[in-house]
Amino acid sequence: MELDAAVCDGFRRELAPVAGIEEALEEIELATCVASSGSHEKMRLTLGLTGLWDRFAGRIFSADEVERGKPAPDLFLHAASRMFTPPERCVVVEDSPFGIAAAKAAGIRALGFAAATPTARVGGADAVFTSMAELPGLVASTG
Repeated sequence: MELDAAVCDGFRRELAPVAGIEEALEEIELATCVASSGSHEKMRLTLGLTGLWDRFAGRIFSADEVERGKPAPDLFLHAASRMFTPPERCVVVEDSPFGIAAAKAAGIRALGFAAATPTARVGGADAVFTSMAELPGLVASTG
């Protein structure tokens, strides 16, 4: 799927990384990846613009790679498999109800990020947080 030129221009003008994401990722000692409903084309643009593409290179998974997208568990199960990690040892960070449902269906602990989304939208998560400074502690508490 090709991205609309106006959407790309909007991303280039306005997209910025979530506040504190780089610091949070530095503190997390476990392997990390991106598993998104977005296409690889979109992620190459958005992660590139936010300076995160290189951090996740080789560990970026798209719903385009699986039969069913979120809320089905396919994408998260695919990412866990490619990361050589059993789902029960994974953690998903999500800001959407479909993402939370997909994580739960995969048997993965879901952390709902509610900084820019209403808390109710991620209410089904195992924990809800609003600042990336909270993320390393939440990830570390996963057994």
